Amino acid sequence: MIDYRKIGLKVGLEIHRQLDTKTKLFCDCPTESVEDAEEFTFVRWLREAQSELGEVDPAAQFEAKKKRKIVYHTDKYSTCLVEMDEEPPHDINREAVEIALTAALLFNSTPVDEIHVMRKIVIDGSNTTGFQRTCIIARGGWIEVSGKKIGIQTICLEEDAARILEQRRGEVHYDLRRLGVPLIEISTTPVIDSPREAYEAAYKIGRLLRATGKVKRGIGTVRQDLNISVEGGALIEIKGVQELELIPKVIELEVIRQLHLLKIRDELKKRNVTEDEIISQPIVDVTEVFSNTKSKIIKKKLDEGARVLALKLPRFSGLIGLEAAPGIRLGAELAGWAKAWAEVEGILHTDELPNYGITSEEVYKLREKIDAVEEDAVVLIVDEYERAREGLEYVKIRAVEALRGVPSETRAARPDGTTVYMRPRPGAARMYPETDLPPYPIPSEYIEELKKKLPKTLDEVASILSEKYGLSKQIVDELIDSEKVELFEKIVKETFLQPSVVASALTEHLKSLKREGEKVENLREEHFVEFFHQVASGKIAKEAAIEVFRWLSRNPDKTVEDAINALGLLAPSLTEIENEIAKLVNENREMVSKNPGKAISIIMGHLMKNYRGKVDGAVLYKLVSEKIYGQKDRN
Repeated sequence: MIDYRKIGLKVGLEIHRQLDTKTKLFCDCPTESVEDAEEFTFVRWLREAQSELGEVDPAAQFEAKKKRKIVYHTDKYSTCLVEMDEEPPHDINREAVEIALTAALLFNSTPVDEIHVMRKIVIDGSNTTGFQRTCIIARGGWIEVSGKKIGIQTICLEEDAARILEQRRGEVHYDLRRLGVPLIEISTTPVIDSPREAYEAAYKIGRLLRATGKVKRGIGTVRQDLNISVEGGALIEIKGVQELELIPKVIELEVIRQLHLLKIRDELKKRNVTEDEIISQPIVDVTEVFSNTKSKIIKKKLDEGARVLALKLPRFSGLIGLEAAPGIRLGAELAGWAKAWAEVEGILHTDELPNYGITSEEVYKLREKIDAVEEDAVVLIVDEYERAREGLEYVKIRAVEALRGVPSETRAARPDGTTVYMRPRPGAARMYPETDLPPYPIPSEYIEELKKKLPKTLDEVASILSEKYGLSKQIVDELIDSEKVELFEKIVKETFLQPSVVASALTEHLKSLKREGEKVENLREEHFVEFFHQVASGKIAKEAAIEVFRWLSRNPDKTVEDAINALGLLAPSLTEIENEIAKLVNENREMVSKNPGKAISIIMGHLMKNYRGKVDGAVLYKLVSEKIYGQKDRN
């Protein structure tokens, strides 16, 4: 068990959320895409440039080095010349500014007197201009989590980036439709000191943003970045944590990773490994060692004209493959740098060999060829000669960093909670003023007017809903967190069904299906509305909810009617049900006479086997009770 306070854990959050505005931040294009709009593509190349101080941002330098062809996919409905960087930006979207200022007031922040748009260098292709437009809306403020105040550093308004479609060596494809959608960014102070507290803070920020009623919902509308450090480690920026529930795991694994790297640093010091020793190691072509290899991995690459290059890391043996947790080892760090900088597929190293069809004899010849003893590790890259050489140069640089401990860098979050090297952390030269847009003044009178019409917080909304519909706080919070309050109220109003029935189906049933691995995100609002209308009309039982939702999550383009027919859930006629009840009552005459309560239970058991999901259990119970007690009275 890790004592997070003892190791000096510090976490800062950067929560990004798309705003639900009619148009984009700096043009009149809509923020919602149109299906089947005619698509077109165009190509760009981007390169780094010096700042006004003559400096080059390291993150920009990293991206420019790849010299990648950037292909943009878009349509005329979703984009204009602004997104294509063929026209200057229009005035900032006033609706987006008002939403951001409203959010800032909910966070107890102080709005700026004047908005100044800045350019943030980004040349990975996610913006056609080579920079992202961003501006500070408010400073300071705080949220309260479990009695602790967590400070807000800044609240910014910026344009969202293009969405990556695919990337391969030398080329990357982006969907331009998302570019320019208004995005709010909430940055906290780095005072969060546990994974749980980080989760609670992100949860609280999300609820306050949703209280505005003007944030987008669904996949891709929320992105969470984490800044994490431990004592003796380094500041690590982790980008793109999609799921709120994943935040604690990402932090826990990042702490394990940093502590593991510090442990390796200390061991390398004990082994007296020096920077000069690593830097001076030659990169050697060892292709001949594998000329007759049975390894499919290597043979396939050699047949394509690749070479096998090797680098000796003196006295690194046993440390490259040492694993602190699944996926957390120095070998993954070396591979991450080689892949990111040289775009190679990966590395092999002697801590994991013999393996992959590579024999002990080949490992022996490899060590002999490169003059490596047992205490040394050897890293291999199989690729085009120059690319493999470049990859090993970066392995060498990363190995030097291992002597210092934890390098400060930007990493990308994976779905399993682990992270992978993404690029160097950006420097101060990254930001400079936007010259195409004038300052946007924020009068104090305007702020006072916004204060008068601040929306209710979601805690206040929860109390109102709980009282109005007689629901527990837990189920109301689940409705709010799943962003289904409006849908819930719409269904209850239109169908007059019990609120608890609708709420349970929209929360507990969907959670259950998600735990089973079903893609409940495929379900559309019209699916839920249609289902409950069918329940209200008596065509199907409420108990069929899970089966119907499961089927629709697998067949999202179908209707509830399709699901009912496919699953055979159409309700039988009342005559059929009454005849079946009469038959069962007759078969259990003696029990009906002696113990009618037990008879009802037995008959209900038989009926539910046949009619579960087709007929409401309460309706069946009423019919059986009337039949039994009516017959008993006649007797």
